[in-house]
This record gives sequence, C-alpha cells and structure tokens, in this order.
Amino acid sequence: MDKVKAVLAILVLGILALLPLKWAQSLGARFGRSQYKKPNSKLAANTRRNIELCFPELEADKREELIIASLAETGRSMAEMGMSWLWSPERSLKNIRAVNGEELITETLAAGRGIILIAPHLGNWEVLNLYLSNRYPFTAMYKPPRLKLMDDLIKRMRARLGSRMAPANASGVRMVMKALKRAEMVGILPDQEPDAPSGVFAPFFGVDALTMKLLPQLARQTKAKVICGYAERLPDGEGFEIYFREAEAGLDDKDLEQAAAAMNRSVEACVRALPSQYQWEYRRFSQRPEGQPRRYG
Repeated sequence: MDKVKAVLAILVLGILALLPLKWAQSLGARFGRSQYKKPNSKLAANTRRNIELCFPELEADKREELIIASLAETGRSMAEMGMSWLWSPERSLKNIRAVNGEELITETLAAGRGIILIAPHLGNWEVLNLYLSNRYPFTAMYKPPRLKLMDDLIKRMRARLGSRMAPANASGVRMVMKALKRAEMVGILPDQEPDAPSGVFAPFFGVDALTMKLLPQLARQTKAKVICGYAERLPDGEGFEIYFREAEAGLDDKDLEQAAAAMNRSVEACVRALPSQYQWEYRRFSQRPEGQPRRYG
C-alpha cells in the first residue's frame, strides 16, 4: 500500500511539473482555499489553531484573512513540488528574481568560518536549497519520509547540484560536524518538533514549543555563524526572492533553553516578515510541558 501511495505521489508531481509555474500555483491556491469551509479539513483546522495561538492580537476579520491566505499559500507550496524536484535545476533557478543579504554568507566563508543556515518552513525552501547547492559546498539535514520511494526521490533531487543530504540521526550529525569543521555551510530546518529527549521547551510566538537542542549545540561547539534564509514566493507566478539575515544573538548560549529561545526568535522574525507563507498547517505545539493542556483537538 505504501508503495502505491508513493507511486501516486510521484505521478502527481510529474503532472504538476508539466505545467507552467503560474498555472501550478493557481491550481494549488484553489485547492488550499477550498479547505477553508471544508468540514473536517485537518489542513484548515491546524492552520486556524496555530494562527489563533500565535496572533491573539489580530481582530477576527484580519485573522480570517490570514487563515485564507495561508491556506492558499500552502496549496501553492504543494503545487510547486513538481517544479522544485523534477524541473532541471537551471530552469528552476531562472525563477529567482533577487537575492538579499548574501554578503553575510560570502564574507563569513571568506573568513574561513562555517555557517549554520536556519531554513524555516517559509516560502519555498526547496528553491533555497537549489540556490545554495549551486553556489556553495552545502550539506542539508533532513528527516527522511516514511515512504522509501519518496525518500529516494528527495535525496536524488535535492542532491543533483552536489549538496550532501544528512539524515536526522547520529550519522547525519557527524556529516554536519565534519562540514562545519571544513568551514562549509549546513542547512537545518529548525521548526519541526524533535523527539522529547532531543528538545527543550522554548517560546515561539509566545507559546511553549518543543524545540531542537541540536542546532544550538552545533553553534556552540563549532563557533559557526548562524544565518537565517528563506525564499519568498512572489505574486502572479513571477518567481521567488531570496533573503538572508543574521540570527538572534545568544543562539550559542550554554543554557540550552536560552539558546533555543533565541533560535525561535530568529525563526519568528522571518515569519513575521512573511506570515501567510509559513507552514501553519503543521502541528508545532503538539507536545506540551507537563500540566499544560493539549493545543489541538
């Protein structure tokens, strides 16, 4: 059954890859918006709950606008996977219209210092991976999917410009450490819930979130510079604009709770710049500190 699901997913990606980017995004946006009033839509329910938790200051009408916009952007993100994984790298890279703050990378590498790139689930992180892989020695840490066929596809497509894929396990951590010691760049998605022993609770938009300890530990041990990066999706299928910005101070603090809080503030600053394009459908607050109520139904 899993193999059938993987084959079907790859078939859908193949169909989406045949479409111009604007058409694929339009189909994705329609799908996303259709979830808004769909009964029992987990996509809509999770998006609504997260936005309620993270933007309590929003008036009701503004919150509904953000929920609808987020669902549309989620659909666009899904529909872009055909482009991200199956188009030639050259064709995908032509959709990058501008890059901001890249001097943070070039100056750090020129000084012989490694870089940890915080890449939140914001905009199109696959485009960001392609851009970095095309320009720098790059190792990306990722969580392998359950379906082997999809895992094989992801590794092959993400690595086609030479980036090394490091699984989120002990062997992957060793790969990342070696890359940083070589004064190279590594990319880590910082906003997925880790296993309980691998995380600490730290505020994210004012809500306690189980947050990975690995990235702060790497920053402290290797003295690497930590930079945030994301690829904004431009309107009307115009392509993408990439941004790099410095992470918050204190991410290498000895106190892991303080360091995790600094990392979450770094992610939050990126998300506040582009709130509708964040992955709000992900259950970021599933695990709770002892005594706190569940956040999802």
